[in-house]
Amino acid sequence: MYGRRYSEGLHQAIEAKEGVVIQKESRTLATITFQNYFRMYDKLSGMTGTALTEAEEFSKIYHLETVVIPTNKPTIRQDLNDLIYATEESKFRAVVNDVKARHAKGQPVLVGTISIEKNEILADLLAKQGIEAGVLNAKYHDKEAQIIAQAGRKGAVTIATNMAGRGVDIILGGNPPDPSEQAEIRALGGLHVIGTERHEARRIDNQLRGRAGRQGDPGSSQFYISTEDDLMRIFGGERLKRIMATLKLPEDMPIENKIISRSIESAQKRVEGNNFDLRKHLVEYDDVINKHRESIYRRRRQILELSETPVDNTTESTSLLTPLSSLILEMIDNEIEQVVSFHTQSENIDDWNISEIAQVMSTILDVDATKLAQELVNLGSSSTAKMDKIAYRDSLVKYLSDMVHKAYNELLALTKDIGLDWLAIEKSVLLRSIDSRWMDHLDAMDYMRQGIGLRGYGQRDPLVEYKKEAYRLFNELNAAIQKQVVYAIFKIVDLSRSNEQRIKQMMNISGPAKKIILNANGEMSTAPVERKMRDSAGHKIGRNDPCPCGSGKKYKKCCGR
Repeated sequence: MYGRRYSEGLHQAIEAKEGVVIQKESRTLATITFQNYFRMYDKLSGMTGTALTEAEEFSKIYHLETVVIPTNKPTIRQDLNDLIYATEESKFRAVVNDVKARHAKGQPVLVGTISIEKNEILADLLAKQGIEAGVLNAKYHDKEAQIIAQAGRKGAVTIATNMAGRGVDIILGGNPPDPSEQAEIRALGGLHVIGTERHEARRIDNQLRGRAGRQGDPGSSQFYISTEDDLMRIFGGERLKRIMATLKLPEDMPIENKIISRSIESAQKRVEGNNFDLRKHLVEYDDVINKHRESIYRRRRQILELSETPVDNTTESTSLLTPLSSLILEMIDNEIEQVVSFHTQSENIDDWNISEIAQVMSTILDVDATKLAQELVNLGSSSTAKMDKIAYRDSLVKYLSDMVHKAYNELLALTKDIGLDWLAIEKSVLLRSIDSRWMDHLDAMDYMRQGIGLRGYGQRDPLVEYKKEAYRLFNELNAAIQKQVVYAIFKIVDLSRSNEQRIKQMMNISGPAKKIILNANGEMSTAPVERKMRDSAGHKIGRNDPCPCGSGKKYKKCCGR
């Protein structure tokens, strides 16, 4: 499928083998199961003709009751007993003979298969008998819509996979119907449906049967089965084949027995139950990450809503804080508290690593770590602080928090003077931090999910272990988001300052270069810089002269490249 790539390096291995450019592995931005997606709706309902066989799943997963509504007109379709053959080859011969006989008398026939490959095999067999069949493979929608529209005409033969023609009405006599032809087809018994194999789900078989006998029309259906079919091989096909060999039945002689048909239905129920257990198991695992998803998306919505909150720019308002500033300051306070707590775990104050606290703070703020460490040590010089470790720790947190809050207010004032939209910067930093770490979290959860089943060898419930590990990873996710925001937010201003200085330096450049570097609005231009430059006095700049941009390099090594 276009845009999809194999995971875990498999796609890169194929690219290397084929000698094409090796691209990066794709990252998952978001993921959700159908079950949890549907459960997001306040009201959920549906309507289908084959829901009854899945009533248990609707009840347990979606808490929905399944109700059977009577048909508009009584159903008079005849559902004939299954015909069981020893081999697939003999089964297909019987199907072709049945289609040939019904086609000869003009009765329309719909043949259902489980795959495109079986479609093509059957179409070739019919073509050898001189019967032209319309083939539905869910490939050519325009052409197939026309085939479906005329599948109810006299003598029409249509072959379809279980994916083609769902939910469509095959109108007897074609579309638009011919009244005389319609009456003739009704007299012949209406549309006859042939199933060439039982599917794993009774629902799909019922969908195929339901193409015939709609709206009170006559119709019939019958399934042709062989002991080599997938479902039969899994559930007793070999045993049945041995019985047929013991009875010395010819290959072309089918077994028609209601007991066998019921045993096939019971096999389908077991497969359905197994598939339901797999889906239920998947939901149990996805419910864990769904809690994480709800929490992260709630945070994103909060950020987006706060970023849309109008800022109070009235003269009475003295605070420069934006609606998102409180979130960021709360993250910074939490990070400071964690840093201080980590480096002051010892019972002895003399063993506290004050210098490391100052070093960490210097990575958040542009401060002198040595000077800050001395200031923090001085906080504990009082006799009260020495006697009370808790008071000293609280004083460290408060001092650092006040310092950061003051720096943040200065930062806001600076950005206002520069003309930066600080609210947009805060929003960008918060969302980028959440999104990048969320992608890492999805990868970590996926890797953990793949290997968690091995815990079962240690007599541990993999689901319980998965929940424990997921809780740990979610705490790490929140900590990583907080760290990324805290250690990045103050560095944004440093970048802005450097850009502002570069713009001011370029404003001092005279001549045509200034016109090229700065456009009519005073903004940076991406156009190439003219090589021949002159200084403010109008003199031509030599290649070995200092560059007028102020970098300290020679002109030929800087702007004259």
